[in-house]
Amino acid sequence: MTRDAAETSNIGESLAAIGAALDEFARFGHGDAQPARERWQRMLEQPLPRHGAGLDTVLAELCEQLIPNGSAVARPGFSAYITTGPTTVAIAAATAAMLAAPQRQMLHAFNFIEELSLDWLRELLGLPVCMKGIYSSGGSVANLVALGGARQWALEQAGIDPAAEGMSRRAVLYASSETHHTVKRAAGVLGIGRNNVINIETDRQGRIVPRALRERIAQDRARDVLAVAVVASAGTTNTGAIDPLYEIGSIAAEHGLWFHVDGAYGLFGILDQRKAPLYRGIELADSAIVDPHKWMGAPVGVAASFVRDRELLLRAFTQEPAAYLEGSVHNEDAVHSMDSLGIPYADFGIELSAAPRGVVVWAMLREIGAAGMRERVVRHNDMASHVAERARADPRLELLLEPTLSVCCFRFRAPGIGDLDAFNRRIHRRLLQGNEHLPSTTMVNGCLAIRPCFIGARTTARYADELVDAVLDIGQRLLAADGSGTAIALPV
Repeated sequence: MTRDAAETSNIGESLAAIGAALDEFARFGHGDAQPARERWQRMLEQPLPRHGAGLDTVLAELCEQLIPNGSAVARPGFSAYITTGPTTVAIAAATAAMLAAPQRQMLHAFNFIEELSLDWLRELLGLPVCMKGIYSSGGSVANLVALGGARQWALEQAGIDPAAEGMSRRAVLYASSETHHTVKRAAGVLGIGRNNVINIETDRQGRIVPRALRERIAQDRARDVLAVAVVASAGTTNTGAIDPLYEIGSIAAEHGLWFHVDGAYGLFGILDQRKAPLYRGIELADSAIVDPHKWMGAPVGVAASFVRDRELLLRAFTQEPAAYLEGSVHNEDAVHSMDSLGIPYADFGIELSAAPRGVVVWAMLREIGAAGMRERVVRHNDMASHVAERARADPRLELLLEPTLSVCCFRFRAPGIGDLDAFNRRIHRRLLQGNEHLPSTTMVNGCLAIRPCFIGARTTARYADELVDAVLDIGQRLLAADGSGTAIALPV
């Protein structure tokens, strides 16, 4: 056989073949995948093909079985987890990179755009000019990379090279119970240990209490405990709370500790001028992360870690030179794109093989600019504030926490409801069944909250009112069905 069985041409034609199905999906008039699961699973659950069915058959099955039964994440009313569907230009850029630059390394335009887009992103978010970045697959790896730099720096101060020699003494990280749980996972992977992530006291808004941090550092110093870093949140996943960055950063600097800011979701909030004062102190950070696949609308798999000294990442994550890579390049007299690896991102993180991610960020910022991104952030913050206003104004609703960014936590209430948590869970289940408004739930100060987080580019202002209306309607119907009567004003 002289020709491979796989089709390698007619790419545009093949994309066009699934284009109509994707456009139909993006109108979101279809139902959720779960009710039809038995049917599509039965169609798809086939044994390993001994012989291929061919490109046309696969494209048809994509259009008929997979695309219509995809995820609800991109729906305009999706406000559950902090993830969303990508924008059109992001899809186009990611698709282009799949063929034109399958790897981010070497001297090609996509490698150049990787660094340019990181600089744009740093400037957009107001991070110090000295910071340099690296893309990774998400907040989990972005935190791991940044804290890998923190570990390298902290142990080097004690005369240890942890990347080369391993962890030879106990170390701790300071965070809080509201810090994203991937920080604990990073501590485990880095050899610090999940149990050595110290949760500092938080206030009722979920923010670290600086006094408690200062006291715990002093206690550990007295016991000669090595601290790797202080981790603050610029917008927690649970409620959108922003830790007092300036106070925490100042305490970290006072004690010679690395200051890391997890802004995976919330760092984009700095674009809202009304919220910008809450980010005072971000300039003190030694490292910070942000996820363009959240508020920015990139395809899932795009996060960025920024550090003041990228050479630390080189020492923390460098792979030993390989003859087939470094040994085959000619950086000084390059005549071909393969003569250099370009900027050596593989030595700044944990991935060797990686697609270029910066082209997606570049494309999105080229399309809408900083102004377009700012408008989106302001719109979504306004939506959370509007939900809060309605909750304050309606006696059938209770605002459980003042929103900081685009997350709002509230619940339905009425006299005669014995278990408000269970009742609001029922409301949430009905919302999911309706498939139009899809928030999540969480716990706030011991109470179950209905928790929308507005970040999607497709999510416009009307969805805030429609969600509240749906909660009220479902709550009233459940009360009537339970024979509990009509919700009336509760004493404050």
